[in-house]
Formats: sequence, structure tokens, C-alpha cells
Amino acid sequence: MSTSTELGAFLRTRRAELSPEQVGVVSYGARRVPGLRREELAQLAGVSHAYYTRLEQGQSTRASDGVLDALARALQLDPEERMHLHRLARPVRPTPRTSARPERVRPQIRQLIEAISDVPVLALDRRNDVLAWNALGHALLAGHLDRHSPADPAARPNTLAMLFLDPHTRELHTEWAGEARRAVASLRLTAGQHPGDPALTALIGDLAVRSSEFAALWARHPVQSCTDGTKRYRHPTVGPLELAFTMTTTADNGHRLLMLSAAPDSASADALALLRTAAARASASELHGTN
Repeated sequence: MSTSTELGAFLRTRRAELSPEQVGVVSYGARRVPGLRREELAQLAGVSHAYYTRLEQGQSTRASDGVLDALARALQLDPEERMHLHRLARPVRPTPRTSARPERVRPQIRQLIEAISDVPVLALDRRNDVLAWNALGHALLAGHLDRHSPADPAARPNTLAMLFLDPHTRELHTEWAGEARRAVASLRLTAGQHPGDPALTALIGDLAVRSSEFAALWARHPVQSCTDGTKRYRHPTVGPLELAFTMTTTADNGHRLLMLSAAPDSASADALALLRTAAARASASELHGTN
């Protein structure tokens, strides 16, 4: 989609989520669609109905900061949604790529990942392709996949594709629906930050075609950064785990580190220790060429 089309779609979804009662608008007559009417939102934001209609239809691309902020207030957007609205209204011109070289994790980051053994760690690019993972990260999230697959750009796992298309990953997440929504909301934010990125566009298009659940979530335009929180798993080897996660940006190209940990002296910490032992044995067995 063009950024003007994305802007209009975002405004429509947020307008549809607000009822007249929520914003103190007196409603007259039957409503054919949910949410506020265009003229009601325009009045709340202090802009003309005609101007707002052009903005929502992608016919106006020069909205001022004042207009965008007024719309954000009328739509009751949170800070991340407000920032996303501004990005859609004023997209950064994409930088032409001189080559299509595969993404690579920096050597210092790879060394750090390999040195960490106590907690699961993954390096991800902006598409959520796995660039590297330590033995425990692999054992937790993808023990059914080749441990060395991130080294091959053609075979790299993608955590979003796994979440929506891989039955093992779906079973792994105890709260799959919430995890799916959070992942799509984060991808929406990334897509708004990098308009015109061909790799992101290809990923979104592929998932929308192959997963009706992804397509439905994407159409709702959720927006949320996912830098920390809790993930709950049902691991086939060690059972339930509740892990805190932190996502840290490592470079201006969108590369990130995902790190997970269990609360000290918890059942999840015990389960993670068992998984760590199993992962270490598997690595040693692979190193020595035994089963």
C-alpha cells in the first residue's frame, strides 16, 4: 500500500473503534457502520468535513502537525499511535538499496550471543528473520528446526512466519492469540518506520496470503512497540515456562536482540535449567559426532 492509503486505512480503523458515547457526541438515526461518522470526527478535531474526507481518502498529503495532533486527540490515540499517525502522514523517503546482500549479524553481537549460556538469546533483523541464536534460544523456540539454519539466508527461520504458519510454534505459545496480536502490532510500527522496504513488503504480502489470521489482524492496524513483557510457553520437553523478555536494538538497520529470563527460584527457572542441560548435551553430542 502507498503511505497515503495506509494513512486513510489507519484513520478509518480508529474512527470505527470510537462510539459516539465515548466522545460525548449525541447520535441521531440508525448507523450503517460502527464508530464515528466522518463529519463527527472532523467536528471533534476542528477541521472541515471536506478536508478530513480528502485526508482519509488519500487525496491530501500535507496535513500540519496541528491537524494531526487534533485528530490524534479526537481519536484518543496513545503516544505510539500518535507517532505512527505522524509517520504515515510524513513518510521518510526510502533509501535506495545498491544491492540485495543478505543481512548479517555483527561479529561482536555473534560473539556475545555465543558467550551467553544461561538465558535464551536471539538476534533478529527488522523482518524478524533469525540471524543468530544461542543453544538455549534454539532449544526453547525451535528445537524442531536445524540449529544452524540462521547461517543460511535462504533457510533462516522467521519468527512471524513461525508464529502464524508453524504448528509447533502455535502449540508452544500458551497465549497464542495475544502473542500474535503483539507481533502484528510491532510489525505495523516497523513498517511505518521503514516505508517502501521491499523485504518487509514481501513478508507482509506472503503472510497475508498464507494466513487468514494474520490478514485479519493486519487489517485492524494495531500499533505497539514490544520492547519488554512476559511470554508464556508450553514446552514439549520441560513443560510450562513464564519468561520475561527484553528486546534491545543493536544497530540503526533494525537489528535487535531478544533475551528471555525466568524469575529466580521459580518453577520456570527450574524448567529453563533442565532445558539448558539438554541443550548443552545436544551441542556436545553434535560436536563429537554422536547421537
